[in-house]
Amino acid sequence: MPTNPTLTATSLRAASMRPLQSCLLALVVAATTGCGATPPAWFRSNMVEATKQKLTPDQERQVATVLLAMFGTPDDPVAPPETGLDVAKLQLAAGPVRSDIVGRKNGLYREHCAHCHGVTGDALGPTAAFLNPYPRDYRPGVFKFKSTERADKPTHADLVRILENGIPGTSMPSFALLSETQVDALVEYVKYLSIRGETEINLMRAFFELDDEAEGKLPETREFLVGEVLEPVAEKWKAAADALIPVPEIPADLDLEASIAKGRELFYGDKANCVKCHGPTGLGDGQANDYDDWNKSIVEWKKELGGADDASWLSRAKQVLTGDALEPRTIPPRNLRMGIYRGGRRPIDIYYRVHAGINGAPMPAAKGTISPEDIWHIVNYVRSLPYTLDGELGADRPALVRDRF
Repeated sequence: MPTNPTLTATSLRAASMRPLQSCLLALVVAATTGCGATPPAWFRSNMVEATKQKLTPDQERQVATVLLAMFGTPDDPVAPPETGLDVAKLQLAAGPVRSDIVGRKNGLYREHCAHCHGVTGDALGPTAAFLNPYPRDYRPGVFKFKSTERADKPTHADLVRILENGIPGTSMPSFALLSETQVDALVEYVKYLSIRGETEINLMRAFFELDDEAEGKLPETREFLVGEVLEPVAEKWKAAADALIPVPEIPADLDLEASIAKGRELFYGDKANCVKCHGPTGLGDGQANDYDDWNKSIVEWKKELGGADDASWLSRAKQVLTGDALEPRTIPPRNLRMGIYRGGRRPIDIYYRVHAGINGAPMPAAKGTISPEDIWHIVNYVRSLPYTLDGELGADRPALVRDRF
């Protein structure tokens, strides 16, 4: 990024042409080297958002040019200092899979993550459509399993924990065999893809705010591109460490049996009303027709298209839905009897889920409705469910099955 106080159109084009020229050179080399050559990777544009905002081809190109100048390419990532990202870590994770002169592995993201999450971090990797649930789309900057308040970004430690433990009940595996340096590099690259993706969305939505004098073009000043578009995204990541959920300690003299009974009362009561989604026996069968935010945005857009009267735009939107979005799936509530918790099985992990809910999912927050002490009672009840065979669940089991336990 230029160090002068403004980003002019000329400086943006000049900055963007350097990586672009590198890409073109690589393509020429690939064409001349014959079979086995691989063309440079490229970031996919967020065509769903671009089509929703009805951007013109020139506006799409302006967004792509700005992103290229700010963030570089998948093979040669850059990051403005305002992001706080470590470029050395990004370079370790980026690019094709290879080893450097001392044998250190590079291209970690493409080796371990891109086949599901996609090179762009858009959850459109080649295996994504076959997975249930779908991989995470990093571009909206929304993360489910973390130790921070619902609307806040995850901490670095949260993302490290996900990589080391994986996400039980999903296709996200554990990468505990990677070194600490490699895990840190991958975490940094996930942040990079998320900041880039959210910046892209903000740029595309900014066209809606333009006045007539702008003639459909975004300002290309540093004040706008960095100060108004990029920095608000980056600041949320920097503030994550200050947004940790306060967790009271469990009383040393806690009567666990009484706590579980209290948690059961809250689970079925009107205040927590967990039974509404998780079902009367905690099997996750309370409702089955809701969506998470990633799928819901596509469902709602499809409904909007039903009333569209612009035939050419409607045709383009349908093409985008076919090539740039996966078929929406509902999100079933967790079956609490299985003892599989995607955000972690530690008591504190379940406390986080109950306190803040799950960002991007229908799971609501108990914060402000249930006291911290009562949240611990719910946690204790939830943790007891996989081991409880009496009550509603046990009464419905055939005697032969019950006798096996």
